[in-house]
Amino acid sequence: MSEREPPVGPLDALNHPRYAGIRTFARLPTVESVARTDVAILGAPFDGGTSFRPGARFGPAAIREAALLLRPYNEPLDVSPFAELQVADAGDAAPNPLDIGEAHSSIQTRAAELHAAGARVLGLGGDHSVALPLMRAAAAAHGPLSLLQLDAHTDTWDSYFGAKLSHGTVVRRAAEDGVIDPAASVQIGLRGPLYSAEDLAENRALGFATLLARELDATGVAGAIALAGEWLRSPVYVTVDVDVLDPAFAPGTGTPEPGGLSSRELLAILRGVADLDLDVVAADVVEVSPPYDAGGVTATAAAAVAYDLLGLMVLSAR
Repeated sequence: MSEREPPVGPLDALNHPRYAGIRTFARLPTVESVARTDVAILGAPFDGGTSFRPGARFGPAAIREAALLLRPYNEPLDVSPFAELQVADAGDAAPNPLDIGEAHSSIQTRAAELHAAGARVLGLGGDHSVALPLMRAAAAAHGPLSLLQLDAHTDTWDSYFGAKLSHGTVVRRAAEDGVIDPAASVQIGLRGPLYSAEDLAENRALGFATLLARELDATGVAGAIALAGEWLRSPVYVTVDVDVLDPAFAPGTGTPEPGGLSSRELLAILRGVADLDLDVVAADVVEVSPPYDAGGVTATAAAAVAYDLLGLMVLSAR
């Protein structure tokens, strides 16, 4: 870091009870209260692109609530993110809940402002459709992105009910727009029933490297990290649809699929990315639906994922 003022960190849990105070991510300062922001946490509370169970519009609030338990030192990544960089909560973009085009525009505009100010952006969804404006803003600042997608679904269908924008089409739209480079992108955790026997082949024809959830039984986490290292290149965008986790670990999501990753496997894959010498410029965690999340299990997992994504960004900034 330069000789600028040291970062303002979270409230000290030894002096301020975790359950008290305004709910920012990890009890961090807001962007308005600090002189600069190196990494911004941006909520995208929109679920108008979902095709099954709604409720992800309440995801950012639930993830922030679960993030109250986060502590300053990330031991697996050996990084103190809040001490190295100024991390701040940018609040929520204000998407139109009735118009997906306007909603995406609002999210992209706010994310672009944060990138233009020099911040890396960590998005909290929202359904997976919000990843599209977040990726567009990141690509406008950094160029075409290499995508690491951890997800039960490819999200590369062409349309749903004639609609080109939904949580199941965003990755195809990003590829078509040149926002991401499919030939330098990896999808991990895919599983579940499909619409036809050709779905996965058509997805791979777009250029994506894939590792199905059941293939992890043979490759293990090390195989997933090796695949990522083979295909990804900087700049990298990481999108985590919480349904990549088995419903036992993430019941509170819009389209649950049995046979998914454990929380330990998902976190191990993310932590393995730290050894690949990649520049993670932006990321998101999406599809947390609190109405289906008994005990806050899913939100807790999402907060842990967001914390490791934050750690990857801080390591990248070094």
